[in-house]
Amino acid sequence: MEERGTTMGASEAELVSIPATPRAGSTPGALTPRGPPSGAVVAGGGGGGGGSRSSWTPTSLISPRFLSPIGTPMKRALVNMKGYLEEVGHLTRLNPQDAWLPITESRNGNAHYAAFHNLNAGIGFQALVLPVAFSFLGWSWGIISLTIAYFWQLYTLWILVKLHEAVPGRRYNRYVELAQAAFGEKLGLWLALFPTVYLSAGTATALILIGGETMKLFFQIVCGPLCTSNPLSTVEWYLVFTSLCIVLSQLPNLNSIAGLSLIGAITAITYATMAWVLSVSQPRPASISYEPKGSPIFINSVFSFLNALGILAFAFRGHNLALEIQATMPSTFKHPAHVPMWRGAKVAYVLIALCIFPVAIGGFWAYGNLMPTGGILNALYVFHSHSIPRALLALTFLLVVFNCLSSFQIYSMPVFDSFEAGYTSRTNRPCSMWVRSGFRVFYAFISFFIGVALPFLSSLAGLLGGLTLPVTFAYPCFMWVLIKKPQKYSFSWYLNWGLGLLGIAFSLAFSIGGVWSMVNDGLKLKFFKPI
Repeated sequence: MEERGTTMGASEAELVSIPATPRAGSTPGALTPRGPPSGAVVAGGGGGGGGSRSSWTPTSLISPRFLSPIGTPMKRALVNMKGYLEEVGHLTRLNPQDAWLPITESRNGNAHYAAFHNLNAGIGFQALVLPVAFSFLGWSWGIISLTIAYFWQLYTLWILVKLHEAVPGRRYNRYVELAQAAFGEKLGLWLALFPTVYLSAGTATALILIGGETMKLFFQIVCGPLCTSNPLSTVEWYLVFTSLCIVLSQLPNLNSIAGLSLIGAITAITYATMAWVLSVSQPRPASISYEPKGSPIFINSVFSFLNALGILAFAFRGHNLALEIQATMPSTFKHPAHVPMWRGAKVAYVLIALCIFPVAIGGFWAYGNLMPTGGILNALYVFHSHSIPRALLALTFLLVVFNCLSSFQIYSMPVFDSFEAGYTSRTNRPCSMWVRSGFRVFYAFISFFIGVALPFLSSLAGLLGGLTLPVTFAYPCFMWVLIKKPQKYSFSWYLNWGLGLLGIAFSLAFSIGGVWSMVNDGLKLKFFKPI
């Protein structure tokens, strides 16, 4: 219903009608004020009332001319109500192009989907290298650092969930969009593009490496002495894993892979639990020691410590997907999207804590500073491949493969979305099935090629953790200050500025530590030479 009123000596103001809440999947265009009906004649000049009026037809029973003293407060109240509804996202302006893109074309997500996606993105191969960090940090610093990092990233996740609809009439469906809103178009793009691209495309490449190598180990365990004399090479296993990823990547959008995310979450929880349970149930190596790995040279010990903290930071990734996951949910006045998103995220991160803390603590207890650089699964294979039943060991590796296949899909979805956004903006039409499939096949083989060219990529956890740390620990704090604008010198102002600046400092320090670790350990950069 439209409400129009007039006041003496002023131009007529007009209210925009409040539309019904769009159903999930709909993409209404931007709301624009409608002009006066053809039969109505608006007031003439303002000023001191010297203007003439040819005729006047009341457009509402609420505010005719003789009720203008009452109609004006009523009109103001309705305007204020409209502003309030816009603030909570009820009148969110949607880009019609969103209906064509993989992240936003389906808006029927819920708290369960949010939990599945967050678990799939939050637990993975990076959790398996946490005992490696403990071997450099020791018991005290390892537990303290892991606890602080966990609660810090949980707080910044809450910030991202709240900022998704922080501006009236706008939903920030992608991390880069929110960064541009906070830091400016150009600066936000430069700050957020590289780390988010790496966390998507780089993680997908690392998953191909780890998935292919794990498939090779699984085959060796199952086959045992009966293996043929001509087994597949490592590159061929990468190709097998990539082919499976291509088949699964044909699912159209983020909501359609909720089932895969559920499989990824279940397999991650299962193999993480099996890894630390099998480790602590076996006799510890005779020469085990819990003294942190160090060096007689003080500066070397400092850089090793920083590199270990970078490994911890790398374990907490997935924030670059938080806004995208929330974008798959409908948002109305009574049911804003942040409610189911935060409910699902809380469940997911409780389960994540129940996985990463036992893996880190149990793995370090079982192997101490003898932990191989590849993580707890490598330690299982090196120390207990003959004492653990082959079926259990093979099942653990198989679950890792399933998890890598599922994680590849959710981490690749923002890249698929970027490809299709570029295509649809140029052609002004949605991607056909063949175009969409072509993009995904191309991306998977590019990731495969990078994996073959840079087979050492998955071993750079400390360096990569430092480079991508701002996405999780620093940028959300700055975004909160710049968008929400808390009162200057308030607790929230100090907290977010402090955490943001500390995150940037840690990012620089961890990156330096990662580079030093590469040089000190003599990392052999064997291009196009997978093991």
